[in-house]
Amino acid sequence: MEYQTIQIQETEDKIGVITLNRPEKRNALSIQMRNEISDCLKNWEGSDRIGVVIFTGAGGMFSAGFDLKEFSQPAALHDVYTSSAAYHRIIWKYQKPTIAAVSGPALGGAFDLSTLCDIRICSQSAIFGHPEIKFGAPPLFTPLRWIIGSGLASELCLTGRRIDAAEAYRIGLVSEVIADEGDLLHKAISIGRTILEAPIETLKYVKGYLAGNLGKNFEDSFCIEHDKPFQEMISKMS
Repeated sequence: MEYQTIQIQETEDKIGVITLNRPEKRNALSIQMRNEISDCLKNWEGSDRIGVVIFTGAGGMFSAGFDLKEFSQPAALHDVYTSSAAYHRIIWKYQKPTIAAVSGPALGGAFDLSTLCDIRICSQSAIFGHPEIKFGAPPLFTPLRWIIGSGLASELCLTGRRIDAAEAYRIGLVSEVIADEGDLLHKAISIGRTILEAPIETLKYVKGYLAGNLGKNFEDSFCIEHDKPFQEMISKMS
C-alpha cells in the first residue's frame, strides 16, 4: 500500500522501516500520519516478512511533534483525539520489537513516540523535549518515567526543557549516540538483525512482559518471566 505521509521499507532480513515523511512540515505528526502509521503496523504485525520495526525521519530530523494547526480547528479535534489514542496504544502494545533512530528534533508527540519504542539510538544532532506544555498540552509522563526515573521525567515534563544527545545518553534515554548521522539507520538495522537472531515467538513473549510487568512485584514478574516458559517447555517435551 502507498502512503502519503510515511515511507516504508521492508528489508530482506525482516526489518521494517517507517520514515516520517513530511520534511516541509518538520515531519509533524498529523492525523493522516498517525493513521498511516497505525495501518502499517497492523499490516506488519501479522506478517512473517517483518520481525523488527524501526522509526526514523526524513530530511535529517525525526519530528517536531503533533501538527499544531489541527488543534486550532474545532472540527478536527475528534479525529485528532481518536487517531492519537489508537496510534499510541498500537505502538505501546506492539508484539514485535521497535527501535527509534532519532536525528534532529524529537519534540512533543515525537518525544513520546521515541519513549514508546523498545530501543532508542540517536545522532549527535538529536534534541528531545516537551515544549507542548507551554501551549497547554500535557506530555506523556509515565513511559518516560519508566526509562529515566520519576525525578528527571518530572523535571522534563514540567519545564519543557530540551536536552541534547549527550544528555540523553547520560540519563539513559538513548543507548547509543552515533557520530556520523549517515550511519544512524545502518546502526538501527544492525541492532534489528541482532534482535532477530532470537526466535520471533520468543521475542513476542518477551515483548509481552516488557510492558506488562511494569509495576508488578518480584513474585508475579518471576512467574511470568521464569516459571511459565519453563512449564511450557516441560509440557512440550513430556
